[in-house]
Amino acid sequence: MRSRAAIQPSFNVLSATRRTFKPSPRPLVGHIPTIALTPVADGRTGAYEDNVAKTWKMVEKVHDLIANHVCLPDGTPVRIVVAPEIVYGPRSGAIAQEFYAREGVSINLWISRSWSYSDELMSACQGIGSSEWIQAAYGLNQTDRPGAVWLKAFTAAMDEKRRPIFCIYSPDLEDENGPLSPFVAERLLRFARCATAVAEIRGKNYLSVGSVSMGIIGSDVIRNQFLHYLGMGTVSVDMVAIRGRIDRGFYDHDELDRAFRFMKQNFKYDFGTGKRPLAKDDLLRECIRMTMIVRDLMVGNPKLADAGVGRRQGFRSDIEWAQGANAIASGTQGQRMWTDLYPNFDVAESILNSSFDWNGYRAPMTVATENDSKNAIGMLLAGLVTGMPQLFADIRTNWTPESIRKATGRNVKSICPQGIIDKRNSGAGALDYSQDIYRIAGMPHTAHPSEVATKIRKTPAIQQKLMKAAMHDTHYMAATLTYFPGDGLSSHYRTPGGIPMTAYRYNTVGASLTCSVVEGETIELPRAVADHISKVTDRTWPETYWTPHGMSSFEYMSKIGPNHDGNSFGLIGADMITLNAMLRIPVDLHNVPRDQVFRPTMWDRFGGDDFRACKELGPLYG
Repeated sequence: MRSRAAIQPSFNVLSATRRTFKPSPRPLVGHIPTIALTPVADGRTGAYEDNVAKTWKMVEKVHDLIANHVCLPDGTPVRIVVAPEIVYGPRSGAIAQEFYAREGVSINLWISRSWSYSDELMSACQGIGSSEWIQAAYGLNQTDRPGAVWLKAFTAAMDEKRRPIFCIYSPDLEDENGPLSPFVAERLLRFARCATAVAEIRGKNYLSVGSVSMGIIGSDVIRNQFLHYLGMGTVSVDMVAIRGRIDRGFYDHDELDRAFRFMKQNFKYDFGTGKRPLAKDDLLRECIRMTMIVRDLMVGNPKLADAGVGRRQGFRSDIEWAQGANAIASGTQGQRMWTDLYPNFDVAESILNSSFDWNGYRAPMTVATENDSKNAIGMLLAGLVTGMPQLFADIRTNWTPESIRKATGRNVKSICPQGIIDKRNSGAGALDYSQDIYRIAGMPHTAHPSEVATKIRKTPAIQQKLMKAAMHDTHYMAATLTYFPGDGLSSHYRTPGGIPMTAYRYNTVGASLTCSVVEGETIELPRAVADHISKVTDRTWPETYWTPHGMSSFEYMSKIGPNHDGNSFGLIGADMITLNAMLRIPVDLHNVPRDQVFRPTMWDRFGGDDFRACKELGPLYG
C-alpha cells in the first residue's frame, strides 16, 4: 500500500477551499477555436523530396490568409497550428494527431499539391481527431503534380467513412508562384469563419431568463436541441433573480452612476405624457440596472465577488452569484409576467446587442427578445461569422407597392417592386442598425461584413464616429402602456436604405431543427410613406424596411416560419448554408445563387439533398 505522503496532492488544500472569482482572458471561458493545417504528400523517395518545398509554400499561403482575416467578434485571433511534419504515412499521421490533441484542435484543413496515399497509408489520421471535427481539403489545380487526383480519392474515402469534408479546388489552373486564386481564398475563408463559429459555441451556454413569453413557441427552450445540434448547454433562471438583485443592490453601483450619466447625456428621450408608473430618472436607472444584471447573469462580474466593493457599495458580495452562466447567448421573457409590473427589457436588449455601451466599443452580445431561443441561435451564429451586431425583429407587416399606394397615395413601385417587410420589434433593435455601417467604415457594400467589423475594431476614430452617429439618431421613447403596463423605454430609429441585409430563422419540427436564409436589402421609403407606416403601427419602435432578392415580400412572409426573424448586415446566405451543413441542420428556404452553395462532398452523394444528408448523419453532437 502506498504511503499517505506518496498520495499527498500537489496543491495546497487550504487554498483550494477558499473560493475566488478566477480571472479569464475573455469574459467567456473556453478554448480559443484552433485550426490545424495538415500538409500531405507522396511518401516515395524522390516524389516526397520533389514536393516538400512547394507543399510548405501552399501551407504558408493558407496560414497567412486565415491569420489575416479570421478572428472572433472581440478581435481574438483564431489559433492556427501546423502539423510537425508533412504527413505521408501512418506514423507521421499519428505524430500530427498527438500534437493536435495537445493543442485542442477541432478544425482540420488538409493541403496537398500532389498525390498521396489517401486511404491505405493515411489510415491512422484519416479522421484525425473526433467525428465532431470540421474538416476540409484543398488540392492544387496544376498539371505537373495534380492535387485533384489526391483530393478526389481522399474525399471519396472520407465519404465512405461518413466523415463530412469540404472540397476546395480552383476551377482554373493555379499559379503556384502567385497568391491564392480568389475562388480558393473565398472558399478557404468561408470554411474557416464558419468552422470557427462552430468551435466557439461548443461547451458554452444559452441563458434563459424567465420562461415562455405569451405562448410564443420560439421561447420554449429545448435543451437537447442546444446539446445535440450546437454542443451547447442551457441554464435557466427565473425573472425573480433580476428582481432580487435589484432589491438587494447586487450590481456595481459605480458603473450604474457612470452608465446613467452616459445615457442621459448622449440620447434623446420622450418619457411620455400623463401619469406614468415611474419618474423619468427612476425609469432610466431601472432600465440600466436591468441591462447590467442581464449581462452579469450571462458572463459574471468579479466586482460582485469582492467583499470590499460590496461593503463600500452596500451589498453583500457572493462568489457563486458573481460567476454568471458562461452564456454566449441569452433571452429575456419579459412579457407578460415581468412587463405587467416592471419596465420592459428594451434598453437591456438594445444596448447589449449593440457594439458599444457606456464602457466604450466592444463585441456585441446576443440577447433575444421574448426569450425566443430559436432566433437567438441564428443571431449567435450570424454574429460569430460576421463579427457584427444582429437585429432582432418582428416580421411585422407585408406591404406591397399597391397597398402603399392605397394607404398613402405614393407610388413606390420603382423603389421596391417586390414589396417590403416592415421589421420592427418593441425597442430592442441593436443601435448599429440606425446607420449604414458600410458608409461609416468607408467600405463598399460588396465587402464581407467581417472585413467591415475588423476595420471598425482596429480604428478608434471609426468607432467614435459610429457611436456618435448611432446615439444621435436613436430616440428612446416611453413604452406604450397598453403593451407594457410596467413602463419602459423603446429605442426608435429608422434604418437607412440600400444596405445589404440577410434575414434568417431557425425552425423546430418535432425534435429537428431547420434554417431559413434569405438575402435582401433595406429600403429607403419616402419620408411621408415611412411616417405613415410608423404612425399606423407603433412610432416608438425601431423601423427597418426590407425587401428580399428574387422573391416577393409576400412570398417571404408566407414561407418564413415564426413571427420573428434575425437579420445581419451583408449578404451572408452562402456562409449560413455552409455553417448549417457543418452543424447538419438542413436549410429549408434560401435564395443563394447555386454557384455559391458550399457543402461537404457527401451532400453530392445524396443528389445535393440537404435534408437527406442531414438525416443520414444526424445532428453533429447527437
